[in-house]
Amino acid sequence: MTVGDGRMEAFRSEVGDSGAVCVRGGATRWGVGGGSAGAREVSAPVGIMALEPAEMTVMVGAGTTLTELAGELAVHGLEVGMDGPQGSTVGGALAVGRSALRRRRVGQIADVLLQADCVGADGVAFTAGGPTVKNVTGYDLCRLLVGSLGTLALVGRVILRTRPVPVCSVWLAGEVEPDLVLEATYRPASVLWDGARTSVLLEGHGADVDQMVETLARLGLAAAEPPVLAPGRGRWSGLLPDGGVLEVGAGVVHQPDDSGPPIVSEGVLNLAARMRASFDPSGRLNPGRDPYSRAA
Repeated sequence: MTVGDGRMEAFRSEVGDSGAVCVRGGATRWGVGGGSAGAREVSAPVGIMALEPAEMTVMVGAGTTLTELAGELAVHGLEVGMDGPQGSTVGGALAVGRSALRRRRVGQIADVLLQADCVGADGVAFTAGGPTVKNVTGYDLCRLLVGSLGTLALVGRVILRTRPVPVCSVWLAGEVEPDLVLEATYRPASVLWDGARTSVLLEGHGADVDQMVETLARLGLAAAEPPVLAPGRGRWSGLLPDGGVLEVGAGVVHQPDDSGPPIVSEGVLNLAARMRASFDPSGRLNPGRDPYSRAA
């Protein structure tokens, strides 16, 4: 299914080449990284523009909600490794750069983005990445865009990697150490630990999942509802805060409130500043936002 229209040109024209500007999607995580006070708000293109099930790719407007995208892909037995609060958009999820809860199976969010059609600070449209899973395009600008909070370029349209929806999916939980769960399973989609109780999401073919369920049952795990996680995020420091749940292997703690800025070296901060100045010398894209002022 393909759609040829002028949505990207209209987006480029709306962004223009002067004045502070930002893209507003679902605004589900609008406060992440600070605000964009005083910036003119524009909207990214919406809709599925090309879906190639055989190639396992989809072209979609960055303003499309994750719910709409998931519904369209599900018809073909496909999904993308992205998630977010209800109302989140594709572009917003990429800008925030938080990997899905199922990252152990579907991979990091940066691996989902194959190509991004963007508008730079100078108002000129450009393309980062390529439309296929295997491509050689020089510097991997797509990975720079993921998690940049729109401070390097404004994303209007993307090509995403898709994957088959798992045949079988089940949550188990029990008072078992997470290391024992990992030893007893093969590629669990998610392993969570609240300090006493481990929850694990198993996905795959029915026979494989059933075998792992039997193994984990002998350790004391039983079928459970998906855990409800607190909205805040923090980095694993060796101690869980009150109400915290650790994503085992990811170093991410789900907690009632976001923790402070991530701790990075002065060299990384300097490199990020030089990169931002190179992409946006006048500082017009999402002014006031800082990717290093939020938990990963």
